[in-house]
Amino acid sequence: MNSLVEKIKELKKEKNAVILAHCYQNVEIDEVADFVGDSLYLSRKAKETDADIIVFAGVSFMAETAKLLSPNKKVLLPRLEAGCFMANMINIDQLREFKSLHPNVPAVCYVNSTAAIKAECEVCCTSSNALNVVKNLGVSEVLFLPDTYLGKWVESKLDGVKVTTYNGFCPTHLRVTPEDMDKAREEYPNAKILAHPECHMKVSEKADYVGSTKEIMEYVAKSDEKEFVICTEKGVLDRLQRDYKDKTFYLLKDSLVCSNMKWNTLDDIYNALLREEHEIVLDETVSQKAMACINKMFEITRPVLAR
Repeated sequence: MNSLVEKIKELKKEKNAVILAHCYQNVEIDEVADFVGDSLYLSRKAKETDADIIVFAGVSFMAETAKLLSPNKKVLLPRLEAGCFMANMINIDQLREFKSLHPNVPAVCYVNSTAAIKAECEVCCTSSNALNVVKNLGVSEVLFLPDTYLGKWVESKLDGVKVTTYNGFCPTHLRVTPEDMDKAREEYPNAKILAHPECHMKVSEKADYVGSTKEIMEYVAKSDEKEFVICTEKGVLDRLQRDYKDKTFYLLKDSLVCSNMKWNTLDDIYNALLREEHEIVLDETVSQKAMACINKMFEITRPVLAR
């Protein structure tokens, strides 16, 4: 076993810490992680533990969400500069201007956003439950932010609901083009093509399955198929290749790598935990409002929210 891995595990015990790893992280981080998965799933699992410290191997909005759900735990982000390009595309002034152009329309906020943005929205959602959140609001129009493509994908699945989207996007998923999909279909005729709803709508339309990171991995686990083209961040491919040796996976294109998600290393995790540095601190008023946004999601999706 890697000596650094041993040191991190010893530190975890000593400090009563839990380590969370998002599926887009460098795959070796799984060796020290207590939980691996999507961001909200990880925050909810950490809340269920009696840990005093949460180390979130992910990006800043994820660590903020963990802090919102576990306000009495110390939350550490191994690399403070690990932000999310999409989340950073909208600030408070831009959100308020967006809302002012559409008065009295509820704002649905993707979990891939800062706590400050969540605090100014009516309800939160994830890529797994966005469709159910919008549907269960029971209104004819919603605002959706910051990801325009997830919002429009939701709109395509609902009759009679207008989804007015903010013009944000995930640079990694937007690298996928319809031409890439056509090429993959030609090169791998026996493979199922799995895409994330953050991809462009013209890409999603060409996929065999569209789902969140977790849902893509669950699809592979349950499928009898043996070949898959993965149209999301490379970390998902790495874990699928590791976990399903009897199946073959192809990354749609080599550029499907989120540089911010790859910031965190085992050294960073060790140093953050050793020094208890890079702590996430949130304004109390912002936290209360942001949690109300998240709790609204739990409330209206309770019958369908599996995680």
